[in-house]
Amino acid sequence: MTTPNDLAFLDATAQAELVRNKEVRPIELVDAAIARIERLNPTLNAVVTPMYDLARTVAGGKLPAGPFTGVPFLLKDLMASYAGVKMSLGMKLLRDFVPDHDSELVVRLKRAGLIVVGKTNLPELGILPTTEPLLFGPCRNPWDTERTTGGSSGGSAAAVAAGMVPMAHANDGGGSIRIPAACCGLFGLKPTRARNPLGPDFGDVFSGLVAEHAVTRSVRDSAALLDATAGPDVGDPYWAPPPARPFIQEVGADPGRLRIGFAVRAYTGVPVHADCVNAVEKAAQLCADLGHHVEEVDTKIDGETVARAFTVLWSAGCAATLKELGVRKGQVEPLTWELGEMGKHYGAADYVIALQTLQQVSRDTARFFLDYDLLLTPTLAEPPVMLGAFDSPPDNPLQGFRRAGLFAPFTPICNITGQPAMSVPLFANSDNLPVGTQFIGRFGNEATLFRLAAQLEEARPWADRRPPVHA
Repeated sequence: MTTPNDLAFLDATAQAELVRNKEVRPIELVDAAIARIERLNPTLNAVVTPMYDLARTVAGGKLPAGPFTGVPFLLKDLMASYAGVKMSLGMKLLRDFVPDHDSELVVRLKRAGLIVVGKTNLPELGILPTTEPLLFGPCRNPWDTERTTGGSSGGSAAAVAAGMVPMAHANDGGGSIRIPAACCGLFGLKPTRARNPLGPDFGDVFSGLVAEHAVTRSVRDSAALLDATAGPDVGDPYWAPPPARPFIQEVGADPGRLRIGFAVRAYTGVPVHADCVNAVEKAAQLCADLGHHVEEVDTKIDGETVARAFTVLWSAGCAATLKELGVRKGQVEPLTWELGEMGKHYGAADYVIALQTLQQVSRDTARFFLDYDLLLTPTLAEPPVMLGAFDSPPDNPLQGFRRAGLFAPFTPICNITGQPAMSVPLFANSDNLPVGTQFIGRFGNEATLFRLAAQLEEARPWADRRPPVHA
């Protein structure tokens, strides 16, 4: 007989199989997940909007026959609207906002049979790589509750790492899937640009920087979920090249002998912690032991140019969001306001020039992948830092934004180029903190990433690792 404790660290695929075999009912999975959230959330502050009554009603009704029928799931409180449920974007201004429709991604998640039991914590507007909004308070890392979960999908990552649910929604505009995955010891794949839909509310976000997907414990869950949600929506401005076959079929498939370049130097020139360098070197050796060709490379990316152009898009996007919402000074956090003010100083010509610059960087980066199948880097330049590291004092409101550049210099390049990338939880440091490694693939080629990820998962399993705070 399967007990609630047995369920806590089964992946979503295994939980769905229990439902299909009638060994567990959806309401039992949902009730067990709710019990875990209620027990752990006072410590972690990962779930900010419970949806328990709604989830129980859904679990007791007729569910679609999907790959994850009956499995509990959490939504990040940003972009993915669920009709009739609050969506704050981490802003005090929007704490009572209730959308009247489902986003297309949520439509597809429901069609897959997932049951949403709540919404997760995030920084205001998803701006920072930590999850410490004034509205909800800090989300805490289950590996060390004094440290960051990363961001902006930190609530989702903390919930999955602690065993509240097997996987949770996340999105990524500069690393917001991969950063919290690295901080919390999870698998986090950012798909190719436009692989998942952003409609009906968005065509693309910040000229294509943002991608939707999830954080998971297993590789197969990430692949199967992407199969369930991927594909163009009506009216999309563009979409990703269709895969040759379902992504789940890539999990366990032979990746062949891959050509993998690895780099430990941040293209922006910021220092990289020895633990992060060590993790990449070990990952490179593991890949070599698995039969792949591995060599150190110089990506030759002009970090200063990239950072400057990315900042134009990011700050202009923030300014546009604040203008659209009619925000006045004092209604958002000081950093958010100051970033928006920065964005207002750029003109239309500045935005077009920045976009052209980043498109040229994308072309240059694509040429690297004519010679290599994958690029291996640290996910982050540091292990998970202490909460408060990204605070911004009144006299320096952009301090946290600048600190973010030191923490996460490796992830934004894939948002710029649109390429798929994954953070893999292969290693931990001497303090037992997760240290992620990032693999970047060719545009449109998640297949190779899933093949290698499954190989790494088998060679160095992480499924049995448990943080100090867990179900």
